[in-house]
Amino acid sequence: MLLALVLMTKAVMAPTPMDLVQAEQLAALALACVHQEYPNKVAHTLASDADAKVPRALTPVFYGCFDWHSSVHGHWLLARVARLHPVTPLAAKAEAALATSFTAERVAGEMAYLRVPGRQEFERPYGLAWLLQLTMELREWDSPQARGWAKSLAPMEVEAVARFMDWLPKLTRPIRTGEHSQTAFAFGLALDWARHAKHAEFERLLVERSRAFYLADRACPMAYEPSGQDFVSPCLAEADLMRRVLSPAEFSRWFADFLPQVPTLTKADASWLEPGVVLDKTDGKLAHLDGLNLSRAWMLEGILSALPADDPRRPALTAAASRHRELGLAAVTGAPYAGGHWLGTFAVYLTSQRGLAAP
Repeated sequence: MLLALVLMTKAVMAPTPMDLVQAEQLAALALACVHQEYPNKVAHTLASDADAKVPRALTPVFYGCFDWHSSVHGHWLLARVARLHPVTPLAAKAEAALATSFTAERVAGEMAYLRVPGRQEFERPYGLAWLLQLTMELREWDSPQARGWAKSLAPMEVEAVARFMDWLPKLTRPIRTGEHSQTAFAFGLALDWARHAKHAEFERLLVERSRAFYLADRACPMAYEPSGQDFVSPCLAEADLMRRVLSPAEFSRWFADFLPQVPTLTKADASWLEPGVVLDKTDGKLAHLDGLNLSRAWMLEGILSALPADDPRRPALTAAASRHRELGLAAVTGAPYAGGHWLGTFAVYLTSQRGLAAP
């Protein structure tokens, strides 16, 4: 309850970078789960009886936090808070957890798992995109230890990029769901990595696919959102991607056609975009809507970052971002585990403004 109150207090103010109090509260969620093996939902293809193994034997780095992608971004959360709050007890705890995970032996086990024939679709695109976010965080961290971890994870990073680059030319349509397979959200995370890593070929491919899939889109049906178990908005994730792809002037024009229903008001009004409501937080799928509120908030803030200061849509977008931020952060309590194993990541991505300018 204390965590929810702290986060709610921060949410009603103008968005500010994550402070140490928030970081400590949110890091506690990841520290509690990155090495918690059970309960566990394994997305695992078996070719024989020999493939029936416990999670820590299958993927020895990313076996906690209920599932592989949540474990990956739980480690990202720890790297993020430690990098932004160095030389603190929080950083020491986060670094100890990361050091336990990122050993050469464990990473070799992850690579062995990925290289088994028939697993080329594993965690594509969501988990792979979060893996790139994790390695980007380590790349940006001015720490000898972090550089060592980045080097250890480099084979997985290379594998993730290779899988994207093999897949994207064959993908003939975007995936517009509000869950893990959505392309727009994953493309945004991957594009941020490509630009940071100066991987020009990957960047070009992502930009080309984004323009091919989304540039001609008009009148995205926000009235049909959210679906009952969305955690990323199909419409807002697309807009948040395209503000990365287009110039500010081009994006402003595109956005006017893409979401013409955004009000142009002199007074802030959030009523045009209703947040998600979770009635049973023990249901892992229904709890997705708490994450939707968090991701909508950062996507709206991302859209705002690309619009002119005098754009008449800003009051409505700002009001909606603030409302979703407040409700989303209030839901990040750590319990039940259906949401507690992953919502902290979304809260850190939002409050640390990861999708915006550095740091």
